Amino acid sequence: MTLPSHAQIVVIGGGIIGCSTAYHLARDHKADVVLLEMGQITSGSTWHAAGLVGQLRSSASITRVLKYSVELYKGLEAETGLATGWKMTGCLRLATNQDRWTEFRRTATTAKSFGMDMHLLSPEETRAMFPLMDVSDLVGASWLPTDGQASPSDITQSLAKGARMHGAKLFENVRVTGFEMQGRRIVAVKTDQGDIACDKVVNCAGQWARQVGAFAGIDVPLQPVKHQYVITEKIPGLSTDAPTIRDPDRRTYFKEEVGGLVFGGYEPNPQPWTTGDVPNDWQFRLFDDDYDHFEQHMTQAIERIPALAEVGVKQMINGPESFTPDGNFILGAAPECANMFVGAGFNAFGIASGGGAGWVLAQWTVDGEAPLDLWVVDIRRFSKLHRDRDWVRDRTLEAYGKHYTIAYPHEEYQSGRPYIVSPLYERLKACRAVFGSKLGWERPNWFAPSVVAAEDVYSMGRQNWFGPVGDEHRLVREKVGIFDQSSFAKYELAGADAQKALDWICANDVSKPVGRLTYTQLLNSRGGIEADLTVARLGEDRFYIVTGTGFRTHDLAWIEDHIGAGLDARLTDVTEQFGTLSLMGPRARDVLAAVTDADVSSEAFPFGHVREIDIAGTTVRALRVTYVGELGWELHVPIEATGVVFDALMKAGEGHGIRPVGYRALESLRLEKGYRAWGSDITPNDTPFEAGLGWAVKLRKNTDFSGRRALEAVAGQPLKKRLACFTVDDPKIVLLGRETILRDGQPVGYLTSGGYGYTVEKNIGYGYVRNAEGVSDEFLAGGTYELVVAMETVAAKLHIEALYDPNAERVKG
Repeated sequence: MTLPSHAQIVVIGGGIIGCSTAYHLARDHKADVVLLEMGQITSGSTWHAAGLVGQLRSSASITRVLKYSVELYKGLEAETGLATGWKMTGCLRLATNQDRWTEFRRTATTAKSFGMDMHLLSPEETRAMFPLMDVSDLVGASWLPTDGQASPSDITQSLAKGARMHGAKLFENVRVTGFEMQGRRIVAVKTDQGDIACDKVVNCAGQWARQVGAFAGIDVPLQPVKHQYVITEKIPGLSTDAPTIRDPDRRTYFKEEVGGLVFGGYEPNPQPWTTGDVPNDWQFRLFDDDYDHFEQHMTQAIERIPALAEVGVKQMINGPESFTPDGNFILGAAPECANMFVGAGFNAFGIASGGGAGWVLAQWTVDGEAPLDLWVVDIRRFSKLHRDRDWVRDRTLEAYGKHYTIAYPHEEYQSGRPYIVSPLYERLKACRAVFGSKLGWERPNWFAPSVVAAEDVYSMGRQNWFGPVGDEHRLVREKVGIFDQSSFAKYELAGADAQKALDWICANDVSKPVGRLTYTQLLNSRGGIEADLTVARLGEDRFYIVTGTGFRTHDLAWIEDHIGAGLDARLTDVTEQFGTLSLMGPRARDVLAAVTDADVSSEAFPFGHVREIDIAGTTVRALRVTYVGELGWELHVPIEATGVVFDALMKAGEGHGIRPVGYRALESLRLEKGYRAWGSDITPNDTPFEAGLGWAVKLRKNTDFSGRRALEAVAGQPLKKRLACFTVDDPKIVLLGRETILRDGQPVGYLTSGGYGYTVEKNIGYGYVRNAEGVSDEFLAGGTYELVVAMETVAAKLHIEALYDPNAERVKG
């Protein structure tokens, strides 16, 4: 077949992700699709994948994506006539210690929150389901009956045939050699057999996705890692419908195949492949068998299933799989290019993810925005940091090594640190700061008293920082604390049309006088919340925008993408130009007044305003705003003067008990006050009305903005879900999020975030209460509530208003 000269959408890569994307583009959107594969369909890493299909993740949206895969695989053979090898065998996950068992109980609760039926089994029940297993060391197991397995090559060929049936054109043995660019847009795909003009490109090139992206200046942070498994000869007594097994404490997995077993694992000492380009001729190729490295899995597998000691090995598979620095796959619109979308880096979950990932990626490509909350896999969660291939390799290997370790709450990665530090790093370290890391920035999570080790000690219950964080929390409530938030992402938008651009981008009204600031959401076309940030007006044609550390790339790209064509509005990332010190607490004004000649009284400097003031000989942008529910200012300081200003504030605050405070206290403070956190409490799945943020939407103004039509369509109608606060008195309970909400004994939602409020002395959680007929105040107040926490039902109280509301004098006076 001759390549066409033009296509609406070109998909690069003929593995399961590319074929699934082409299938959904053709089936659901009737798009003119061309798929290019430089070898043969499945010839990259798809053909040697193990083929386990699990569904449950900590994200409801990603779980939905994986559940879709299962539904698709069930019916694909009937549509295309090609077998997929799909078997719904169910999956057993084994626990050999109490921490793992607690993790499973929490996971089972999450499953129920997401509408899945996960069971917890005794060792005896587990052995009955897989009689060849030694269960003598088990505490128990979880059982998800709808998980299963598939043949990777068969399912991909079936998707490829389905794509062709719906009109897609698939070409093998065609290698992409580059792109013709016009500015930030790809206008043609260059290949070794001619060019194809196109409107959009979807990069599903697997382990080659990084170098394909590089043709358009796009960074796809992947690291190929050698992943091994073996296929055994037939095992007497092994049922053909035996469940798949994940044995995380032994770092191994198993599935039945033709009467034998496939088994492999995730070792703590993984072997990376190249940090350079993957060779173009690496198709249907493997590495040499490495039994020395695999011995650790072989030993553990035989101990779990003793029959393996008597069975021969039919084949060892040692092939590269693409892994990512955080263990989540990569989807979405590349920030560096206006029309490339990416689906890559599936961390050996490509078969489980393939059907659903192709479904959402096709929708994303056609609409230009994600069809649901896919933030945890969005390519815009990365930053320039991820162009450092050595850093990506080291962090990816750490993530690979954690694949089967216990997922302790609040656990931090350790590799590649410190990478970015604020000017206060050494000062805070001297104050016994225990740092965490966010998008490469070192940030103090908490400060250890001299009698406590300055390190996190992870556990499934209260962790070692619980008491010290409570002291920091009370300091901010009663006196004054200072937070180093220099990692905040910061942009400036300037130009004659800056306000006009923001009028469309922002849901709230930013057309306020110079010196005012606005808290606002940025909405997608469905009215869902794509970002949550602060906009300060510095001049008639100049705005200062502040958002969360982790959202730097995402929010910058969202704003850039939504500036109207032809407008004079220039967006600049100024994150590294300013340090940020948040001075918070009832004595904050006393401290600030001592270091500046500016009038910081409530009359001269009201809440919601921005002023330039002088501190220690430095001009500082002072924003009167709070995320903790106390009097306070964010002080944005020229980065080189951050230390000088910090020292001046600390000296002035000595008589008021000032101390530096960390991010874990910030979290408990905001929970008490009811401030929302983007990515958990508010997401692209949630509207401001549902989140209780309708007051921040300018529907009463005759100004169009992104998402307005969607909100107008539901304005005044009963809300089918609403965010509410819940408290639990039992001090032994630990709320983390994903706990099921029961109303009168029936599930109505799950917590989106959880923690502890030290002022109110209660566990606090936020979550959406759902009811198809509407969630009114009367409905919320009329129920009796409980939470399911690690499969234990505990009494809870619902609150519509914030738990903590300091008197007006302390906030405004």
